[in-house]
Formats: sequence, structure tokens, C-alpha cells
Amino acid sequence: MKNDVDKMLNKHQKLIHTNDIKVESHVQREDGDWYINTLMLENISTPFKYKRKQLYKSLQGQRVNITYYIATENVAGFEIDIMNIVRIKVA
Repeated sequence: MKNDVDKMLNKHQKLIHTNDIKVESHVQREDGDWYINTLMLENISTPFKYKRKQLYKSLQGQRVNITYYIATENVAGFEIDIMNIVRIKVA
């Protein structure tokens, strides 16, 4: 598994990987055929987002390993930073 993450990080220089971080909040909302998942992580004030085709079990209180990249999103006319998750696994 670590080898897969290393390959991904070497191939895509803008990706960031974090291990064993606690999920403080996990919200899932429907958007067409997809479910948008938003996570708030321990000691980080920026939301982390990813999409899935179906509902997923709640990750609140779990520790996860994530691979993500920094992006921005317009919300109500304001540009905010978000983290787009590429890969997430329960630690």
C-alpha cells in the first residue's frame, strides 16, 4: 500500500499525503448521481471533499489516511480554499 502512495506522489507533485488524522465531522449530500462527502479534520479549518457514487459509512471519529490536493471553490461569491481528496482509507 505504501508503495502505491509513493508512486502516486512521485507522479503528481502537487499531491499531499497525510496519515492517521482524526475526522471531526463527515457530511454526505446528494448532487445528481453523486454523493459529495465533506470532512473536517482535527486541527484543520479547511474542508476536505470527495465524491462517491453511493452513500458511505460515516467516518466521524475515525482516523484516516488521505491523499489530496489544494483547490479553490466559489461559494456565495467568495473564493475559499478546499482540499480535494484523491484517495482515502481508514487508518
